[in-house]
Amino acid sequence: MKSERLKVFIVCNDCGERFTLRGKKDPKGELNTGFKRCLCDNENNFSVRTEELM
Repeated sequence: MKSERLKVFIVCNDCGERFTLRGKKDPKGELNTGFKRCLCDNENNFSVRTEELM
C-alpha cells in the first residue's frame, strides 16, 4: 500500500508559532512528520491541518 503524501500545517495553541511540514499517512492512518514539540516546549496542544500534495 502506498503512503499518502501531505502538506501539514501545525499551529501551537500555547504560543502561536506556526510550522509547515511535509508528512505521510501510514497504512494505519497515523500522520508522520517527525515533529515532536514546539519551541516553547509544548508537546500536546496543537491545531493541525493537512492538504494533499500533487
